[in-house]
Amino acid sequence: MPIRKVKSQGTVISNPSFTLEGWKKAVVPGTVLTTMLNNKEVPDPFFGMNNKLIPDIYNTGRDYYTYWFVKDFKEPVPRADGQVWLKFRGINYSCDIFVNGKKVNQTPFKGMYLRKAFNITTLLAKSGINRLAVIVYPPDAVGNPNGGQGGDGTIAKGVGHQYTAGWDWIRPIRDRNTGIWDKVFIVHTGKVSLGNPHVVTLVPGKRSPDSPQEPAIVKVSAELKNTSAKEVIGTLMYTLAGQKVIQSVSLKPNSVSEVKLPDFVLKNPKLWWPAGYGKQDLYNLKLSFLEKGTELCDSQTVSVGVREIQTKWNAITSSKEVAVNGQRIFIKGGNWIISDAMLRFTDARYDAEIRYHRDMNLNLIRIWGGALIERPEFYKACDKYGMLVFQDFWMSGDCNGRWVDPLKLEDQWTRRKYPDDHHLFLESAADMIKMVRNHPSLAIWCGGNEITPPDDILIPLRDSILPALDGTRWFMDHSNSDEMSKNTLGGNGDGPYTIQNVSTFWQTRTFPFNSEVGSVGVGDIESLERFIPKENLKAPEYIWPEKRGTRGVSEQVDSVWDYHNYLGVGYEQHILPYGKPVDAADFAKKAQLVNYDQYRGLIEGFSAHMWDWYTGVIIWKTQNPWTSMRGQMYDYYLDPNACLFGLRSGSEMLHVMYNPIDGMVTLVNNDFEPKRNLMLVARSFDMAGHVTPLDQIFCYLEPSDTKKISSLKKKVDELSAKNGSFLSLQLLDERKQVLSNNFYWMPDSKGIYSGLNELKSSPLKARAKQLRPGKIEVVLFNPSNGSVSFFNHISLINAATNKRILPVFYDDNYFSILPGAEKKIIIDYAPEADGKMPLLKITNYAGLEQNLQINP
Repeated sequence: MPIRKVKSQGTVISNPSFTLEGWKKAVVPGTVLTTMLNNKEVPDPFFGMNNKLIPDIYNTGRDYYTYWFVKDFKEPVPRADGQVWLKFRGINYSCDIFVNGKKVNQTPFKGMYLRKAFNITTLLAKSGINRLAVIVYPPDAVGNPNGGQGGDGTIAKGVGHQYTAGWDWIRPIRDRNTGIWDKVFIVHTGKVSLGNPHVVTLVPGKRSPDSPQEPAIVKVSAELKNTSAKEVIGTLMYTLAGQKVIQSVSLKPNSVSEVKLPDFVLKNPKLWWPAGYGKQDLYNLKLSFLEKGTELCDSQTVSVGVREIQTKWNAITSSKEVAVNGQRIFIKGGNWIISDAMLRFTDARYDAEIRYHRDMNLNLIRIWGGALIERPEFYKACDKYGMLVFQDFWMSGDCNGRWVDPLKLEDQWTRRKYPDDHHLFLESAADMIKMVRNHPSLAIWCGGNEITPPDDILIPLRDSILPALDGTRWFMDHSNSDEMSKNTLGGNGDGPYTIQNVSTFWQTRTFPFNSEVGSVGVGDIESLERFIPKENLKAPEYIWPEKRGTRGVSEQVDSVWDYHNYLGVGYEQHILPYGKPVDAADFAKKAQLVNYDQYRGLIEGFSAHMWDWYTGVIIWKTQNPWTSMRGQMYDYYLDPNACLFGLRSGSEMLHVMYNPIDGMVTLVNNDFEPKRNLMLVARSFDMAGHVTPLDQIFCYLEPSDTKKISSLKKKVDELSAKNGSFLSLQLLDERKQVLSNNFYWMPDSKGIYSGLNELKSSPLKARAKQLRPGKIEVVLFNPSNGSVSFFNHISLINAATNKRILPVFYDDNYFSILPGAEKKIIIDYAPEADGKMPLLKITNYAGLEQNLQINP
């Protein structure tokens, strides 16, 4: 309930006798805006121009979004020495807490990134009927959402989200995410509680995923809090892989102690590896404190991945390289903002998003510094799918003063000192480190996005807090630090952020560990229809430079497209080689060709220079927390576009690719093992499906290496000159099984894809069967007497609504099938609650659509 409608104090509201008549149902975890949305008080801010209809806190004042949250709960008074703890995992931005007429927090609870635990044992009612009341206040400085990055910048005066005042990929979040945004729960312990366990694994030497392993060392510690007025003697112990490790403990009255257990030698450990390199084995480590060695007071279970992160300087590239378990990993990453801009987090959404990143053949996710330390559920999914994590703290060059910006309220010198409370920043950083440090996926800490923290934050964070609380991971002072990637080119040290000619990625050397590079990501027409009203579905029109005038925009777009951040990183002239779009659906279809080609080309260009120019690259960006139209491999609703599958193809562990500059066929092996007896098969197809063999040769590859094979440029250019052509590159093993399959569409001599617009196609022979609930196999065959079946897109459809089921995981999509060839696709999804079998829709670039029943 908003504070403006409640006149009573917390001591009154938290009394169970106080009436809640007229109060609305709240969303916790959640924000005030989410509660308002669920109660139909505001329209969906992610659709159309609805966000403009919602009052912004900068204009309404903070009281408008200051809310009371009340919860009645049953909790009996514990027996003997039992303790009851009320725990908060995150509020924004400050709050006061009351239970049964008493104030709980005697000191201020302030800061978005602090966990707090309160002992409410003495506040519980004898009847067992209790009431919790919490008043949550918005950030002190809410910022003016004036169109700047982080608005006028003052949102960064607090220790919290910066994006909520708006950015170039999102509009302002009107309540600035005020609320009890993370979990609230009750925990029961004895007189001693166990907190912040810390598990470190040391894996010496250079390991191989499939070999018997030498031992690993496991180091464990934990904090023990004695709430009693007497000394407590007991045992801290854990069990791992069937073995027990024990430490006797004596705890002083009313004290908190960190206790270290003896090092444990884990024999023949099952190691944790990044995606693509090996399994993500995890152990359950159960940690317990027993008073007098027999009476259980508290316990926790920690999921442990046995691995060690190493880094070293690569003198050839002038950048850091990352190794796991002694093996260097070429980093292929994606930048991540946050799962949902309004903090509507779920385990299922986290799992789906991280799985998409794994399915793109990426091995790292960077958490951008204007958001948050990601939640344990995010890290759990990264542990599961083998995604390394590069975690920023809460700084950005935009808000924190790196550049002159006329949209900022205060000058650079003032902004350089943000946030106002440096102690709160450090306290929050220490707490968040403790929260996520046990996850094997966490690999890198970073002081901030494109700027270092002020020295009185940076130095204690780097030199004291991280060594004491973690001490096992690489820390860099900011995301484009020379310590990570030496900038010899000038500029900011990252980018570019617009569509590039694919040849640029091959021939133009950029920053050696580029933390942000990327561009577009518009989905197809069904994706656009989810957030753009029908009357606004108008294709952007490119404006040639001579017609723009001074400082004119390069595209004319509908206002809704502009509001959803299309301009600035649009498709501009890059759609035109496929023909001028006739409508929004045609634009979106052709955009998928650009999407696929752009991100396949990006990762291929970087991979071609693995270890000589680059030690890694991180794409800006791979997901959106809002219905934005830039920098995404799948939309907010978890519908993948062709970016995902182009990136998936180009990022294969073993990959064959074509250099668009000199026509050199190049192989990439990301694996730790050499590859022998590979057969390269290169063929060209014309628009009618006629084949011209180009090359067939046995090849080999060293571990983690690239190899040039031969140039096909002269022949490919000749075959493409009139109408364009198709280029098929395949790598086969000794059993003639395809290990890498790469398919390019080549333009004609004028750089136009003229043949695609005349492409004919026949229906594919298709069958689909359910392998088990939630898993489907699709087999597609293209008859040998026809043309290439080009750029097929398959969708799993709800038979009743004719809408796509989301999310769905396809092991390939936007694929082409050669004449006489067969293609098998495996689909994973969560079955519909009604148990009805979905349909399959297959659409190719020529516009042929097929609907397919799935056999149970």
